[in-house]
Amino acid sequence: MTSSPLLPSHTAPAPAHARWSPRMWGLLVVLAGNMLIDALEVSVALVALPAIGTDLGAPLTAMQWTITGFAVGFGGLMLFGARAVALLGRRRVYLAALVGFAAASLVGALAEGPSLLTATRVVKGFCAALTAPTGLAIIATAFPEGPQRNRALSVYTLFGAGGFTAGLLLSGWLTGFSWRLTFAFPAPAVLVLFVLGLRLIPGAGEENGGGPPPGTTDGDRGSRPPGTTAGGRAGRPPGTMTGDRAGRPPGTTTGDRAGRPPLRRYGFASAAAFLAGLLALVQGITSVPAHGWADLRSTGLLALAAGLLALFVALERASAHPLIRFEALRSRAMIRSALGAACLNGSYLGLLFVLTHQLQSLAGWSPLRTAAAFLPAAAPLVVTALFSGRIVARFGAPRLIAAGALLPFAGYLLLLRTPWPPAYATGILPTMLLVGAGFVLSFAALNSQATSQLPPAERGAGSGLYQTAVQVGAALSVALVAALLTGSAPPAGAAPAEFAEACRPALTLVAAVGGLGLLTALTGLRSRRTGPP
Repeated sequence: MTSSPLLPSHTAPAPAHARWSPRMWGLLVVLAGNMLIDALEVSVALVALPAIGTDLGAPLTAMQWTITGFAVGFGGLMLFGARAVALLGRRRVYLAALVGFAAASLVGALAEGPSLLTATRVVKGFCAALTAPTGLAIIATAFPEGPQRNRALSVYTLFGAGGFTAGLLLSGWLTGFSWRLTFAFPAPAVLVLFVLGLRLIPGAGEENGGGPPPGTTDGDRGSRPPGTTAGGRAGRPPGTMTGDRAGRPPGTTTGDRAGRPPLRRYGFASAAAFLAGLLALVQGITSVPAHGWADLRSTGLLALAAGLLALFVALERASAHPLIRFEALRSRAMIRSALGAACLNGSYLGLLFVLTHQLQSLAGWSPLRTAAAFLPAAAPLVVTALFSGRIVARFGAPRLIAAGALLPFAGYLLLLRTPWPPAYATGILPTMLLVGAGFVLSFAALNSQATSQLPPAERGAGSGLYQTAVQVGAALSVALVAALLTGSAPPAGAAPAEFAEACRPALTLVAAVGGLGLLTALTGLRSRRTGPP
């Protein structure tokens, strides 16, 4: 899930009839193409999980890292990535992230053990955390406000929404040959985008006054949209304070003429504590089935995770330039949206994790057939992505969020009541349709509500917090599901019905997470009746 960009407010719209130059089209191809690859990274790993586990001889608690590793890298380093982009520049970071993503794809495809594969997934998550929001920021400065920018954002959104669906189909097809192809195929595509990006992605001078961005006229100096003055605040990076004049990144001082602050201003310590805390938390959760609660390899890791996350909060509160803008947490709309989106995303990925195990490992389905079974949940969002803004404007975000949480929850309860083996048409398909409808209704509404009550200067930071919550919710849900599947598994040689029954605790957890999202959404309806959040 990605959020809407924080668009500059002091701009004049460009003429509706203005045409894009080939350079602008090329830039959009690079940004949207990379967004497509970022979005499909989770789904390509899902369908391939049984094949990976069989080939590497790894249990579910190890294989879940192919999902949670990417989510932890994305969510755990999202806030740090935003700081790095602000300090180092969009072009430099974006291009470096493309190279890192391609390299990690190749190394992951050649991995001979789960540890190396997990490490590459964390790296790819971090690279996606750098490119996904940066792509939105580049669009906001390179495309003039009005119909041209709206058109670019529509294309970008459509590619992002279609990524998960494309990943399912590609993974289902490629896994039939080798699961390694599902991890290798992004590398050449990303390298092509890198070569194009070398020529098309605006540099620092184009972003901050050194020259016009692609497609602007000579009179639109620098990255200023038409109508702004030299002192216009529109070019300030999202999340900077009002006092950060001339677009200086957060953490720089007036005397820092090079624009590069001391290393401590990057927030390395906070980022390391947060990432390590999430990694320890996921590993601790998945270690419980194998080692029990009394072992340091499980409980000790959970205690370590709690300590590291507490250290992260302490470091942030003591920092003059924290990665987290705590002002955003004062908004109840932000908290509700973040929790609701975390539950929606987490329960959905948890469901697909369980069903992949059931359909392939227990029922003997092929990867491609499994991917096709999941399409009714993934495809509707692609079809409706371009109309989601109108739907939110027509019905209001709180109502759509509540309806969008109710439908998946109903689907999870339906699946819990379905006997084994489930008939696809009467068991799995209705659940997939209900989940898909839930995303159609609430995906854009959650994004828009998250920052709706924040001041413009805080919306960039608020969007980062929201995306972090979405990814952390996915990581924790999948880790818990994998732990329950492993802990409830019957001994070898048990009947298929016993293995199927062992999936019930994991499905119950998925339904509980969906129920929490529904309760959160209902509080939004109550707040809407009693006053603004």
